[in-house]
Amino acid sequence: MIRKFKQTDLDQVLAIWLTASIEAHSFIEPEFWEAKVSDMRDVYIPASETFVWEHEDKIAGFYSLCGDTLAAIFVDIALQGKGLGTALLDDARSRRDSLQLSVYKENVSSLKFYEKYGFTSLGEQVDEHTGHIELIMRYDS
Repeated sequence: MIRKFKQTDLDQVLAIWLTASIEAHSFIEPEFWEAKVSDMRDVYIPASETFVWEHEDKIAGFYSLCGDTLAAIFVDIALQGKGLGTALLDDARSRRDSLQLSVYKENVSSLKFYEKYGFTSLGEQVDEHTGHIELIMRYDS
């Protein structure tokens, strides 16, 4: 079940974000992501509209919207490949007429995932925090 984020979800959301970020971004040192946990907790999650997939009283994944930007979408790595990401993305797309996101060019599996669901590339930029190239992508319903 997808529902609105509650503050009591925070620890599980942060754990999913950290583990999945390290797994998906092997081209970036894990210490980078570990150093960003407090920013996620104190800045990004509070500034976003976040929704979680809850299953058997546990958070299995989540996504965050900041305006029309899909700022985050992550699934517990033990549950990836079971349709949760698709369900989360479908829910996010149902809430906006269009969505924009950035994804590392080296994160090929996520890039293919977004392309499969209708996102198109608008261009590239260099992430100022990591120096890696990101693609800016957009989806219009």
